[in-house]
Amino acid sequence: MIHKLFFLCLLVAGMAGATEQIEGYLEAPRVLAALEQGRAAEQGLGTRKNPMLAIALYCDAATMGSPEGYFRVGRVLANTARSLKQQRLANAYLSLAIRLGSQEASKYYKPNVENAILDDECGTGLGEVKAAGGAFFAMQDSDFDVDGYLARQSPAKQKIAAMIRTAARQYNVDARLALAIAMTESNLNAGAVSPKNAQGVMQLIPATQERFGVTKPFDPEQNIRGALAYLKWLHKRFGGDWTLVAAAYNAGEGSVDRYNGIPPYAETQQYVRRVMRFAGFAPRTKI
Repeated sequence: MIHKLFFLCLLVAGMAGATEQIEGYLEAPRVLAALEQGRAAEQGLGTRKNPMLAIALYCDAATMGSPEGYFRVGRVLANTARSLKQQRLANAYLSLAIRLGSQEASKYYKPNVENAILDDECGTGLGEVKAAGGAFFAMQDSDFDVDGYLARQSPAKQKIAAMIRTAARQYNVDARLALAIAMTESNLNAGAVSPKNAQGVMQLIPATQERFGVTKPFDPEQNIRGALAYLKWLHKRFGGDWTLVAAAYNAGEGSVDRYNGIPPYAETQQYVRRVMRFAGFAPRTKI
């Protein structure tokens, strides 16, 4: 009984301090990272307030199967809607979120407005929103202010970011790229574990851990050094093309070889776009 009470106390304390919806506890680290970074863009937390950038990040979460991602796309569209077209689009995403189990989405859904028609891919119709919104949505392709965002993170995460930059210099890897991958993978969470058992701040799978001598994946320094060694190897393997390095880090070097470039997987393509955005790089090829 004492053990049960102790567990319940820990659970309640964790819930009280969480910034995400309770659904977030079931989400993968990459999803949680995209949701948190999207929230920063939506609310202007350490980076310039940017509704379309928020939508892009929430769409990344949705592409990975997150009902919360679809809900937040609809919420942003509903909150910033200036025309019937945008509310129709908001309704479409909110309706999808409701079907996937989001209770919050019903608060923003307007039953008196017809839903827009969506294809399967998140992002449908958003080009029309950009055109309709004019200058209001002009910043959707702007950089994410990584330094400003990191300044708002916990001291522990800021320390991890500093460790990544130091290790990147030692391994001759671009620090912006290494940090972008850590932000995309886990949002600098040293205790993150994915459904596929990728572990730690850089989300190394057990095979990669063994390959690069990582015996303590939840030790941030060891995890980072293993990941930087892997990134250095990938950089040499793909001739210095960081876009392909990011794709291989996500999908494996064999997949990049097989398709002679970025694999045609929606999750890998959005992963590469997000890494390149955070790193401040322009990809060599269109993604």
